Amino acid sequence: MGVTKQDIHNQDATEIAKIAKVFAHPARVAILQHISKQDSCICNDLVEEIGLAQATISQHLKVINDAGLLDGNFQGKSLCYCLNIERFQEFQKLFNSFFDTTKSNCC
Repeated sequence: MGVTKQDIHNQDATEIAKIAKVFAHPARVAILQHISKQDSCICNDLVEEIGLAQATISQHLKVINDAGLLDGNFQGKSLCYCLNIERFQEFQKLFNSFFDTTKSNCC
C-alpha cells in the first residue's frame, strides 16, 4: 500500500491486512507450522524442512517478522526463531472482534 493512502484505513484493518499477508502464502504457513512444533528454529532448519532456498526462506521470515509473529534471539551467528504467542493472541482477538458474528445484517 502506498504511503499516501495509509490514512484512509483504520488501524484494525491495517493490522488484519498485515497478518493476512503472512497467511496468504503457503510457504509462510508451512514455516509457521514448522516453528510452532519446535522449541526454536534457525533458518537452516527451515531450508531443510521446507525445501526452499535460504534466501527465499529469509524473505518469508521477514514478512512474518514484520507482522510481529516471531520472536528470536541470537545463538552464535544464527538467529533462533520462535512464535510470538502474545501477538497471535492479540490477532485472534482483533480478528474475532472484526468479524463479530453476534451482529446479523445479512439479507
